[in-house]
Amino acid sequence: MMLGAAYNHTMESPATFMLVGIPGLQSSYLCLAIFLSAMYTIALLGNTLIMTVICMDSALQEPMYCFLCVLAAVDIVMASSVVPKMLSIFCSGDSSIGFHACFTQMYFVHASTAVETGLLLAMAFDRYVAICKPLHYSRILTPNVMLGMCVTIFIRAGMFMTPLTWMLIHLPFCGSTVVPHSYCEHMAVAKLACADPMPSSLYSLICSSIIVGSDVTFIAASYVLILRAVFGLSSKKAQRKALSTCGSHVGVMALYYLPGMASIYVAWLGQGIVPLHTQVLLADLYLIIPPTLNPIIYGIRTKQIRQRIWSVLTCCFLPLQSGFMNIKSFRS
Repeated sequence: MMLGAAYNHTMESPATFMLVGIPGLQSSYLCLAIFLSAMYTIALLGNTLIMTVICMDSALQEPMYCFLCVLAAVDIVMASSVVPKMLSIFCSGDSSIGFHACFTQMYFVHASTAVETGLLLAMAFDRYVAICKPLHYSRILTPNVMLGMCVTIFIRAGMFMTPLTWMLIHLPFCGSTVVPHSYCEHMAVAKLACADPMPSSLYSLICSSIIVGSDVTFIAASYVLILRAVFGLSSKKAQRKALSTCGSHVGVMALYYLPGMASIYVAWLGQGIVPLHTQVLLADLYLIIPPTLNPIIYGIRTKQIRQRIWSVLTCCFLPLQSGFMNIKSFRS
């Protein structure tokens, strides 16, 4: 009986799916590819530089920087899950993706977004402890507590995505295999199933709303308490410093949550109202903008990271510059 079910599932599952890209914008693929390549390059270089600086500098081993290092790694995974295939579609027209590759991509895309929202909550908690309970900071955020928070965040993402992927991969796909999207987005793939995709779609919406809703609620509560503590400080300089540090975090959160929530609810509620290419673009930018801008925001707004990055770049480029000068003087 089990062998028969497995056989039928195999027969009903296509070998490949075809990703459309961005429906209706095929004439703009070259411009989109250039724009996307630039953003992906910035994301890779910026996040790698952030990770390198934090890992190499012993002065940046505080909890906030450790969370930022993990966030940079997750951003690389998030962008790398979708951008290479999107560039392949835009540049060469290679839109095919294997059945299991499609669901693997889906798993990493949605799991990394779940991890990212958890890391943003952890970073908000870190700022709350640092500003509201500074004398207890090292006692509360010990290395074991930080490790436990990171492990919990990753386990939560796995617990969300594993049932969702299992539910979807066991649906029969016996009709169209054309996914009207740039990557294997859950709802776009679920709509191709011959069976009712509502259980998996409803599961996705409910879990996403619970995860994002609870995280945003706790983040908002943390920053309300932070602002109360900041405006209670007697020193204007201390107020500006605390607000500057929190400002970069709030900017990163806005870049992540606003496009993400818009993408989720437009996909559910915007059918027939919001053009399909707008829905796809929202979903694409939701995965590309945060990895691109996060290292820029943290690099510019965080003094310690800015100074370390400048030191690393100076060490890298000064020897090259002096080498060119020596070659030039030798030729003279």
